[in-house]
Amino acid sequence: MSTGAITTAAQRLLTAMDQRKPCPPVRDLIGPTDVTAAYAVQQLLTQDRMERGAVVVGRKIGLTNPAVQQQLGVDRPDFGVLFADMDYTGTPIPRTALLQPKVEAEIAFVLGEDLAGGLSAETVRRAVTGGHAAIEVVDSRIAHWDISYADTVADNASAGLYVLGDRLPTGVDTSSVTMTMTVNGETASIGCGTDCLGGPLKALLWLAETARDLGEPLRAGHIILSGALGPMVAVHPGDHVEARIVLSDEPIGTAVVDFAAEPR
Repeated sequence: MSTGAITTAAQRLLTAMDQRKPCPPVRDLIGPTDVTAAYAVQQLLTQDRMERGAVVVGRKIGLTNPAVQQQLGVDRPDFGVLFADMDYTGTPIPRTALLQPKVEAEIAFVLGEDLAGGLSAETVRRAVTGGHAAIEVVDSRIAHWDISYADTVADNASAGLYVLGDRLPTGVDTSSVTMTMTVNGETASIGCGTDCLGGPLKALLWLAETARDLGEPLRAGHIILSGALGPMVAVHPGDHVEARIVLSDEPIGTAVVDFAAEPR
């Protein structure tokens, strides 16, 4: 893949972000399945954001849930970068912050140590200092969410914003939880821990191995959004979203986000 095609794809996405206008897919430039080229585009976008002052605070795992893969027509997970200004915990989200928002209920992990060397399920479990109910607000700079795998990877794994909710009990088996997400009080999405790549900690292990092998390992203090527990749902101005995490019929955590109403 030529560097010119990668640079052109990155510029297309940057223009969409800056002008707040969705763009055509970038697969015409980098191909629909070229993973290396897609992550090269993502790295250029990350570099641009950091040059503008953005601070990396973690990673997000995408496409872990079979229902979401089916919704988007893809067949494998991916990952993107979380920046400090993506955190809208406790703050209504203005319409101007997003282009084509959808919400996913997830479990977020906070890392207490680097995941850079030999990795296993146990080393990943020990590295986690806390888990939270969370809502990821995914977004796409690609018009009409018309994305291939390479499109979403290039577009920072369709990252938008996120909200952290209640801290989960220490040592909870996240693969055994169930989730219900409501929009304006109506059930909009349901799922369970095993729907997230077999379990959120398994998804975290996948990310840790992938990031390490790419030379950008996960670090202590990182927030990790581990992937959707159920199907994603489109949202609109004025919507109120709640995600409830349950274990053995007992609620163990809730995350809430409001989308500001359109100005009159």
